Amino acid sequence: MSNEPVPGYNLGDESIPSAPISMEEFDRLKQTVMFTEEDEEQLRKASEILGPQVEEVVDVWYDFVADHDFLLHYYSTPDGEPIDDYLYRVRKRFEQWIRDTCNTPYDEDWLNYQFEIGRRHREKKNETDDVDAVQVIDLRYVIGFIYPITATVRDFLDDGEHSADEVDAMYHAWFKAVVLQVMLWSYPYVKDDDW
Repeated sequence: MSNEPVPGYNLGDESIPSAPISMEEFDRLKQTVMFTEEDEEQLRKASEILGPQVEEVVDVWYDFVADHDFLLHYYSTPDGEPIDDYLYRVRKRFEQWIRDTCNTPYDEDWLNYQFEIGRRHREKKNETDDVDAVQVIDLRYVIGFIYPITATVRDFLDDGEHSADEVDAMYHAWFKAVVLQVMLWSYPYVKDDDW
């Protein structure tokens, strides 16, 4: 892992606004997806496998996006030209996001940053990287991406050194964590009374 700062990455920074929900409500959301302390332990195990492979994991995701013009559209100018620097910066944040999903305590700083990520998909898109790209990532694709970024991780977790049951436990912990995060990222897209 490089010690270089991740472009536009500021988990824990005091400039990140507080989450619009309490830790008690956050706990209810975790219960809704059956996310437990055991899942956090499984994610830490997964980190040992995924950490050294984050670039390869993101390669798979970027290849998937590149194969679908309607997804690449969100990293492109309004005229449809992919913005290479933007793709690079987002890629580095994706790599860090894998590490954070596995290793970062699911505490108040983490919760605050999930809402920041949601804003960066909606009303703050392009601000972090100062680019002229499409203004919003449509929620249907944020939700739809749950499957590719979950299913593709399983092969990386199956490193031949863990039993099928261990791989399954890590995989399901990852799946729950991704769904939990997308639940939080959906906040800026939904009317207050409906979220």
